[in-house]
Amino acid sequence: MTFLYIVVALTLIFDFINGFHDSANSIATIVSTKVLSPLTAVIMAAFFNFIAFLVFKLNVATTMGKGIVNPEVINLNVIAAALIAAIAWNLFTWWWGLPSSSSHTLVGGLVGAAVAKAGFGSVIVAGVMKIVIFIVIAPLLGMLISFLISAIVIFLFRNFSPSRVDKYFRRFQLLSASAFSLGHGGNDAQKSMGIIWVALIVSGQATKHDPIALWIVLSCQGAIAFGTLFGGWRIVKTMGQKITKLKPFEGFCAETAGALTLFGATSFGIPVSTTHTITGAIMGAGARKGVSAVKWGVTTKILWAWLLTIPVSAIIGSIFYFIIRLAL
Repeated sequence: MTFLYIVVALTLIFDFINGFHDSANSIATIVSTKVLSPLTAVIMAAFFNFIAFLVFKLNVATTMGKGIVNPEVINLNVIAAALIAAIAWNLFTWWWGLPSSSSHTLVGGLVGAAVAKAGFGSVIVAGVMKIVIFIVIAPLLGMLISFLISAIVIFLFRNFSPSRVDKYFRRFQLLSASAFSLGHGGNDAQKSMGIIWVALIVSGQATKHDPIALWIVLSCQGAIAFGTLFGGWRIVKTMGQKITKLKPFEGFCAETAGALTLFGATSFGIPVSTTHTITGAIMGAGARKGVSAVKWGVTTKILWAWLLTIPVSAIIGSIFYFIIRLAL
């Protein structure tokens, strides 16, 4: 029972770091366009992170609990190893200011720990491939939608002066940033809910037919919101300033595109990366001004972090599985 408490605590620590690491996704554009101060932005993002459970069904939590590795293989050792791997990679990428995916590092850690325990046959290939495919689809979708929204906005406001456009979209960006924070809380917090739910099942404290308890929902939403309040400022700088320079209307377009992508993915139970989604959306808003408006050298470094996240996390997860098994 003590180890179960440790696993639940690790899950909430991961969730806190997820919010801390990924708060940049929610606030980078609205801070970089100077619509809100950093403190006001993180308070707003944390609020919408927390209330997301009131809007979205727990489809992503179910995917994390059943759709990545064979549930029969999962035990507390596997879960603990996956969480430690995810926490380690998140802290490493935060330190280097790289907007990597907290979602994918958790998936990678889970796969690596499961393979270490029971071999490659324990992996649900279809479930993992769906997540891997969305490493490409999510940012491309965010980029395309952002590009299209930017084009529509420019057409609709073509007769407005730049100062008037700026005035309107400084207000509109409050709505788009709130929507993206809601989508972030809806997709990301559910991943931790799924992990705690499975931990309870494998320890005999719940059955697979039981709904996810309210205390799990509230603790995970609270942990990610609390983490968001601390803000990963290193990543904010990368997301909001180094990829491309944004005006308020471009920030609105990027956030709206990111929110639409996240809402769709969460509805279908797909645990996508909010990081990938908003990065693609920012690139889409910048690319409308021309290819040279996007700093592709920075995006190349981000791409490498994306590609390495699952395999590196899987290796770390497998190593920690063996360490935990020997220790216990």
